[in-house]
Amino acid sequence: MMPPQKRIIHTDPKPPGWTAVLLLAGVLQLAGCAVGPKYKTPATPTPPAYQEMGNWKTAQPNDHNLGGNWWELFQDSQLNSLEQQINVSNQNLKAATAQYQQARAALRYNRADYYPTITANPSASRNRYSNNRPPQTSIFNGITFNDFTVPLDLSYQVNAWGRVSRRVESYREQAQASAADLAVVNLSLHANLAIDYFAARTLDAEEKLLKDTVAQYEQALQLNVDRYNGGLASEVEVEQARTILETTRAQMIDVGVARAQYEHAVAILIGKPPAEFSLPPLPLTTPPPAIPVGVPSELLERRPDIAAAERLVASANAQVGLARTAYYPLVNIVGEGGFNSGTITTLLQGPSAIWSVGLSASMTIFDVGRRRALSDEAKAGYDSSVASYRETVLSAFQQVEDNLAGLRILEQEAGTQATAVQAAQRSLSLSTTRYEGGVTSYLEVITAQNAALSDEVTAVNILGRRMASAVLLIQALGGGWDRSTLPDRPECCGKLVSRNSNP
Repeated sequence: MMPPQKRIIHTDPKPPGWTAVLLLAGVLQLAGCAVGPKYKTPATPTPPAYQEMGNWKTAQPNDHNLGGNWWELFQDSQLNSLEQQINVSNQNLKAATAQYQQARAALRYNRADYYPTITANPSASRNRYSNNRPPQTSIFNGITFNDFTVPLDLSYQVNAWGRVSRRVESYREQAQASAADLAVVNLSLHANLAIDYFAARTLDAEEKLLKDTVAQYEQALQLNVDRYNGGLASEVEVEQARTILETTRAQMIDVGVARAQYEHAVAILIGKPPAEFSLPPLPLTTPPPAIPVGVPSELLERRPDIAAAERLVASANAQVGLARTAYYPLVNIVGEGGFNSGTITTLLQGPSAIWSVGLSASMTIFDVGRRRALSDEAKAGYDSSVASYRETVLSAFQQVEDNLAGLRILEQEAGTQATAVQAAQRSLSLSTTRYEGGVTSYLEVITAQNAALSDEVTAVNILGRRMASAVLLIQALGGGWDRSTLPDRPECCGKLVSRNSNP
């Protein structure tokens, strides 16, 4: 009797399941490797101080920012009321808000590539095979059967070499740029309203001046008529007085044209038809307030247009990395699963289950330089965005300097013009006295009247220009905006945290 033989069992040191685990681990490691340049904010020339600062007020630690409602610096309740209506009714602001929401949606769409896509395509059919179907001995010939299928298809593009993350990064930074653009529109609308409002008030002051002057000229005309009736003046002097009176009256009426246009502009900015809005007259009398300026380095954080340009640079940098991923394989995971049965009652049972899973990779071997051209295009786009960013920074410094210079020079001009107005009024008073005493002709009085009126109108216009320059300086400083209000993750944070907008 032979001894029983030992049964030898061969064991696999790596069960089949481990192969999938190791494969998945390798794929995940690929997902952590992102190719392309690491982003750094481009360097820009930043002066230590503004050249035109002069004796202008430097921002103190407690007022380094203008605050969200910067227009309250002017202490004008009518202006405050109008500015608040922009956030509610202005159509351009609503359009900019919609564009930001559109950018957020595009980001969410591309961010979905981080996750697999699963689709279902259930079907039910009844089928019959032909009796004459070859081969003639087939057991399926003449068979009629049902086929119920509930398939689930899975597809997933692996984030190998940052192919997905770079794209998402680019769209996220574009959404942040859109948020900054929204702040730019918001600031511009509020500034335009203030400029139009102060322009209307300047014309109110000019109209009041002309109205008072017309009253004085009416008295002068009556004086000449009385002197003519008394034989002390000629008819020529009467007509001279009448001419300057009517000329000034026409000038006063003409002010209403521009004034109406500014009123209509204000109505549109607050979202109302001009027919439903009126701006009560309020002559401008007070000079602009002191405005905290700060230092040039702060401007990079306080201007929304600079922030928008910088975010576009970051987006272009991500596009460079995305173009570089074209040199590496595209890795996809695909899977299918579901149930298939000829009887609907057994469709969802375990034996009816079907599945398959696979991994594929594709790589371009030869494309006649297409990938290189795409990479060169992305690099050129990055260089262009860097140049635009630096130009935006330089333009911002220029705008601040321009309006600082304008306010400084106009303040000096206003003081000199005030002296000229006093001198013109004194000259008119002396000429009138000389004319009433019969020492000179009325032509001297008319000359003095024209000079006095011209100087007074100039003084009013200088005050209006000072107010406009103050508003433009605030706009050039960013209007109290701060870069920290930009959403870090626009895809999950729909509402902007902004001091002067409420989209």
